[in-house]
Amino acid sequence: MMSKIKLDGYKWNHKRVYRLYCEMELNKRVKPKKRLPARNAVALVQPIKSNVCWSIDFMCDVLSNGRRFRTLNIIDDYNREAILIKPGMSLPATCVTKFIDQVASTRGYPNIIRVDNGPEFISNIFKKWADQNNIFIQYIQPGKPAQNSFIERFNRTYREDILDMYIFENIREVSEITNKWVRFYNSERPHESLGNRTPSGYALAGGA
Repeated sequence: MMSKIKLDGYKWNHKRVYRLYCEMELNKRVKPKKRLPARNAVALVQPIKSNVCWSIDFMCDVLSNGRRFRTLNIIDDYNREAILIKPGMSLPATCVTKFIDQVASTRGYPNIIRVDNGPEFISNIFKKWADQNNIFIQYIQPGKPAQNSFIERFNRTYREDILDMYIFENIREVSEITNKWVRFYNSERPHESLGNRTPSGYALAGGA
């Protein structure tokens, strides 16, 4: 005999209960959190020349139609130069490594890349790529964004100046406005942390 469940005066068989269970998406498998290896705290030190350490991070925003997009942000810790801001609807590890390769084709690879523990950065694809290019990955400790404060400060400026100031229709528009801002940021906007010089001016002066 089919088992039944009595609820508020109604008799429900197991098939109906299971159907409602699925419709409410209660049957979704909960993925266990991936255990991360222990990360050591490393003092954030400004390099004495370019291409020693790059900081990389992602940001998120939405287009006017509600679709979410991300930006891959890369800066040089030496002079806070915005090396790259690449918007995209999806930026998996393969795209991240491809864009870094494109940048490195003209300026070379850094010795160190500082990142958080996002899935793109802890993936085998990213780790293998870094090893092939003799790049040491400096992971910050989970929940410690201050350990990546150079790019966290950069992200805040980019959000205030661009992401919060514009309503974007498409990714092409994000790219066009962002690229103009990057040129301004690197060549015209003074930085208090660089002695009120621009990233370009600081590099020309040799950091002096």
